[in-house]
Amino acid sequence: MALNDGFETAPIFAAIDAGGTTFKCALIQLGDKQNGRKVLAGVRIPTTNPNETLTRCAAFFQEKAAQGLQARAMGIASFGPIDVDVQSPNYGMILDGPKLGWAATNLKTYFEAALSMPVSIDTDVNGALLAEMEWGAAKGAKSAAYITIGTGIGAGLFANGALIGKPTHPEFGHIRLKRHSADLNFKGVCSIHGDCLEGLASATAFTRRYGDPKALSPEHIGWEIEAFYLAQACNILSLTLRPNKIILGGGLMLAPHLLAKVREQYADLINNYLGQSQADIEALIGVPGLGDDAGLFGGAVLAMRNL
Repeated sequence: MALNDGFETAPIFAAIDAGGTTFKCALIQLGDKQNGRKVLAGVRIPTTNPNETLTRCAAFFQEKAAQGLQARAMGIASFGPIDVDVQSPNYGMILDGPKLGWAATNLKTYFEAALSMPVSIDTDVNGALLAEMEWGAAKGAKSAAYITIGTGIGAGLFANGALIGKPTHPEFGHIRLKRHSADLNFKGVCSIHGDCLEGLASATAFTRRYGDPKALSPEHIGWEIEAFYLAQACNILSLTLRPNKIILGGGLMLAPHLLAKVREQYADLINNYLGQSQADIEALIGVPGLGDDAGLFGGAVLAMRNL
């Protein structure tokens, strides 16, 4: 493969976006020009049990290395809770949480042994946030938040030059919310807290109540309820962190009408308290500039920082 535009000698990084439903694996080359990045190869692997999932991921990278695509380091943006303290003897270990069967699985030690390269790990949302600040919707922001609405819900927060929560990470998906008046009887899907943000507003919770989101019209009450919960999350972040940017990612945000509903309900909740105009709100709350690849590119950022 002939490379140009600053890629001739650019390093290759192994990246994994480790999600509760899918592990996305890729080899990514980062060039020396602005926004220079290239996905050389990638694969999506269903998240089943740890042994099957990790073995298939390692096999992908081993196969590509044999073909000449050898990575210098790996970065993993993973679902949590996970130990992200680099000083901890359990750094890289998934902790007891909603994802059954994965507790005590150490991603760092597994892939370092399987692939013989250094591995850096952070949460999926922290990784996605770093990538969005490097190349995407939060580029140039001094403070930002990334909320992912997928199988679960998590948030990455950045302010004062660093990710917030170190040496651990935020568990924003488990905050408590005011219930929507049309959603009082749903118990929630969180196995630990029931009707927390994740229990009420994750893609899992949405599908449990209403079925396939793609089959619903934009006028379905489910979208209003979902927007009500996400607007509360944005309201909380806006009043506490005062970020320049709040990015809403994850599969559910692919619904083209949801973002506008969230902004509308956010405006109602904030009630002009911060003097934010409609244009201010639109600038504050948005979707990922890197789309579905934010977590993968986050893995590349984490790997790059390990060199």
